[in-house]
Amino acid sequence: MEAKELLKYTCEALLERKGCDIEVLHIEELTTLTEYFVICSATSTTQVKALADSVEFHLKNDHGIMPHHVEGFESSSWILLDYGSMLVHIFLPETRDFYRLENLWKDGEKVPLSDLGVKEAE
Repeated sequence: MEAKELLKYTCEALLERKGCDIEVLHIEELTTLTEYFVICSATSTTQVKALADSVEFHLKNDHGIMPHHVEGFESSSWILLDYGSMLVHIFLPETRDFYRLENLWKDGEKVPLSDLGVKEAE
């Protein structure tokens, strides 16, 4: 599966569970870690877990894709899902503000959800 398809399905799974402030950064030219970051906020630790579960469920059951690694389920203030070409970061707002990944990777290209074919809730 192409990375952009993976991004689309991931963002749709996050929106399905009311993920907030979803940003996609194309960082392939800046690092060998991954091609894309997906960054999303949640309103509670329960929602952080629900968003991560939604991404894992849909990618596994609908597309047969499993994460290489998952971190953060214990604290649930930041969960990281590693899918190789894409890293999904799901944060509580205060944790997202603290780490400021968007600022650390500001040289990355922002990818609008509409460019992925994702329709945001109105």
